[in-house]
Amino acid sequence: MKLERQLKLALDENRLLIFGSQVLFGFQFNGIFQQQFGQLPTAYRALIGAGLPLLMAALALLITPSMHHRLVEAGEDSPRVLRLVTGCAGIALLPVAVALSFDIFVALTRIMEGGPSLWIATAFFALALLCWYAVAWLCRRKEPPMPSKPHEPTPLTTKVEQLLTEARVIIPGAKALLGFQLTVTLTQAFGQLPPTAKTAHAIALCCIGLSVILLMAPASVHRIAFSGEDDPQFLKIGSVFVIAAPLPLALGMALDSYVAASRAFQSEWAPLVLAGGAAVGLLGCWYGYPVWRRRYR
Repeated sequence: MKLERQLKLALDENRLLIFGSQVLFGFQFNGIFQQQFGQLPTAYRALIGAGLPLLMAALALLITPSMHHRLVEAGEDSPRVLRLVTGCAGIALLPVAVALSFDIFVALTRIMEGGPSLWIATAFFALALLCWYAVAWLCRRKEPPMPSKPHEPTPLTTKVEQLLTEARVIIPGAKALLGFQLTVTLTQAFGQLPPTAKTAHAIALCCIGLSVILLMAPASVHRIAFSGEDDPQFLKIGSVFVIAAPLPLALGMALDSYVAASRAFQSEWAPLVLAGGAAVGLLGCWYGYPVWRRRYR
């Protein structure tokens, strides 16, 4: 299989992983602002709160290859990008599995006693590891699947197709978070937040809205300005939008992690630590690591 085909499939598979992660991320964020959340035991609230950094780590890993492809390789297909997509996807599934088991456990405790819910959540975690890792390891080919021969320059058509695919990889998380951000403002719990948290949420909402606009721009420009035709000028313009969009997305996610932690944890330092860690982790994966690789590759 050609390198460009392998990379396109890898990006499409990342889209599938992000679709699943965004559902859990939406539950984590929106569930914290439900009225019944305050009645949960402290340990259960901590489990839901812990799901936020876990899923942010997964999203950070799944988006990293697209940023590496844009910033380091300038849209050219490379075995390095293919290896990065494979490695990041493999690592990202673990925090998703943990967050899924946490969410199932907390949800089932609202229906049944703690014992059965714990066993069911553990079973889901084990099943996720079996399907995502064990089966993949057993079916893994012995010969190296990565292309090792020198590859030709990537055709313009492939570059444009991969650019639009990378925009589709990033946008699901932004759209899901924006929807929950708007919904949260209508909840009673949001009205009880301190002014600092409300201001942070307003800034985060604007950041995510800006990210969605930037991610939708390549499709609009490609269709309206270039009538869907492949053009080097569109590739440059679209790359600028795709590279810029994760910046406000990272800031918005970090600020909203502060807002959610303010509601989930009765602590002054926990929201600051979570928001700071989210900002450093997301910006480091999406910009710091690619810039470092570009400089020292």
